[in-house]
Amino acid sequence: MPMVIIGVLLLAAKLAEWGPFAHWSWWIVLAPFALAVLWWEFADSSGWTKRKVMEKMEARKADRREKAMHALGLTSRRQRNASEARKENARRLGETADPTQASHGADAPHRDRRH
Repeated sequence: MPMVIIGVLLLAAKLAEWGPFAHWSWWIVLAPFALAVLWWEFADSSGWTKRKVMEKMEARKADRREKAMHALGLTSRRQRNASEARKENARRLGETADPTQASHGADAPHRDRRH
């Protein structure tokens, strides 16, 4: 997207014959559009775009599930506090808080869910 914005700005400057842009070659002015097309082609073919969309959907799903559990009163105060702490840490780090991705290895203590 930044390349498209740069391309539009360069194109507007070239058409308005503003400053040094009036004398630039059309190849230079239109190059950001070509770079944007190449980037989109790479992002789509590598699966990067789909991965980002899937990560966003998973985060929404986990958040929706958590809100539903909270609304039903099926979470304990300890779980709510842990969830809020995870969200805060993820927000601080600029990541998504996905409780389904938490590690539950063999070394994690077994907890009875009835208490």
